[in-house]
Amino acid sequence: MKVTLISTVKDVAAHIEEFLGSVAVQTRVPDEVIIVDGGSTDGTPDLLRGDGAVTVIEEHGANISRGRNLAIAAATHDVIAVTDADCVLDPAWLERILEPIESGADVSMGFTEPIVDGFLQECLASINLLDAGEVDPARFMPSARSVAFRRGSIEAAGGYPEWLAIGEDMWVNHRWRELGLDMRFAPDAIVRWRLRPTLTATWAQYFRYARGDAQAGMNPERHALRFGVYGGLAVALGSRKLWPKALAVAGAVAYSRRPIQRAWRRMPDAKERAAAAIVVPTLMGWVDTAKIAGYGAGLFDRSKRS
Repeated sequence: MKVTLISTVKDVAAHIEEFLGSVAVQTRVPDEVIIVDGGSTDGTPDLLRGDGAVTVIEEHGANISRGRNLAIAAATHDVIAVTDADCVLDPAWLERILEPIESGADVSMGFTEPIVDGFLQECLASINLLDAGEVDPARFMPSARSVAFRRGSIEAAGGYPEWLAIGEDMWVNHRWRELGLDMRFAPDAIVRWRLRPTLTATWAQYFRYARGDAQAGMNPERHALRFGVYGGLAVALGSRKLWPKALAVAGAVAYSRRPIQRAWRRMPDAKERAAAAIVVPTLMGWVDTAKIAGYGAGLFDRSKRS
């Protein structure tokens, strides 16, 4: 079975050589690598062309969906592996993510681990990324940082949605689930992903994710619950009675329990674990405000189109 590895890039010169190095040392080398550049101005295309194993396609202004569709159209093989060029691939990633495909799956869902730099990013990772043992394969929605599929699977989904600026991989996941495709979890197919370096960048990232959800009509129940929970929290904190405040505190503890537990599992230092019990819920509120604002902006976008 031959496989084409694809990715899209824009202004990732700082990390592209590390990414390409992780591709070069794969235990199962891809038969073809196609990377689409959406208009980099930092020299990324030149660095890509310096790697003789990469086919580079340039289209100024191409978003992620457009880039992936271009790469898939150019691929000469019917099995496609997808990742992001700001990631670092585990040496066995491609070998492991192809195993479900070789066994007959339509889609193979790999896993993502964080690349963290310090305590704050470790806390953010505990909010944003599950541990492998928490994944329910029947419900898991893989990131396009770590996924592989047969060409027929992406064609059945209608390709990546070029009208959607972000959240395109989740849109495709929903189509695959609706189609009843055979989607299998490959927990040992690991890519390592860089978290955003600042709180401001993290806020902007999750604002955009939620905006994309609203634009595409994805996960409305999840966002409605978030609006309801934070609306209820505001009412409780504004009440003169003690019991609504106590109820709100109990709810906040329950809401933040799993991320705190993840942080504790990942942090050997007792002082950091104690601090995480305070920092993680605070960061969850920060991320959730971004999602609430982003979803509201996305609903406004949809209202303008209708």
